[in-house]
Amino acid sequence: MTRTVYVNGHYLPEHEATVSIFDRGFLMADGVYEVTSVLDGKLIDFDGHCVRLGRSLSELDMTNPHTDAEWLAIFREVVARNSIVDGMIYLQVTRGNPGDRDFAYPPADLPPTVVLFSQNKPGLADSPAAKTGWKVISVPDMRWGRRDIKTTQLLYPSMAKMMAKAAHVDDSWFVEDGMVTEGTSNNAYIVKGNRIITRALSHDILHGITRAAVLRFASEAQMEVEERNFSIAEAQDADEAFITSASAFVMPVVEIDGKAIGTGAVGKTVPRLREIYLDEMRKAAI
Repeated sequence: MTRTVYVNGHYLPEHEATVSIFDRGFLMADGVYEVTSVLDGKLIDFDGHCVRLGRSLSELDMTNPHTDAEWLAIFREVVARNSIVDGMIYLQVTRGNPGDRDFAYPPADLPPTVVLFSQNKPGLADSPAAKTGWKVISVPDMRWGRRDIKTTQLLYPSMAKMMAKAAHVDDSWFVEDGMVTEGTSNNAYIVKGNRIITRALSHDILHGITRAAVLRFASEAQMEVEERNFSIAEAQDADEAFITSASAFVMPVVEIDGKAIGTGAVGKTVPRLREIYLDEMRKAAI
């Protein structure tokens, strides 16, 4: 089945979709993106993704081309046209096509480029890895300093994922000044007793939408949340560890740099958080 994608106001078969070679997203990575999960045909935490999209655009002096209601209509149309039950919707907004290459920003009234496409992922919430956990390695964090802006500059995270693949593990955790920042495409956490520890929000990490929801649910479940830096050594000495993202939801981590976390098996806290998150998000999905 050919996917129907959205490009600048048009719904097209994917093989007919084009973007100019002069688009600044292609030439400069001058754009932002969001990935929204779909479960049971409904959008997960859509409002949160809209808020972060608006913030990312604002930080880059770009105008949001649509209202939240307009975005919702577009997303729902992409879901419907592609018969997505479980999957993801990828959205990218770039500064547009100025007609030539130049480091300087084009005029502010240049229309942005807007692209959406779907990915069909049957059983997205039933990943077998949630029962066995991920293994990760640590790598130096060599990204730019504004990781809080969800830009399309994903070369180094891609390189880090390939480092993980070469090491026969599932992902990499970035380390800066001896402390964990986050995963390649996710936020990182450790669990010690009844306490969840994760790096505080700043320019250093992405302000994860799933992160915000999980920490809220953890607090409601009477777990202590401590937002501070932690090292790989502290993570290796934790009872449990995990990551969160829009596509992996809540995923246990059972090994870091070859050292088992806790017993080396998935513990009790992280699966419970995953269960709570999925239950609550399904209830709130639109």
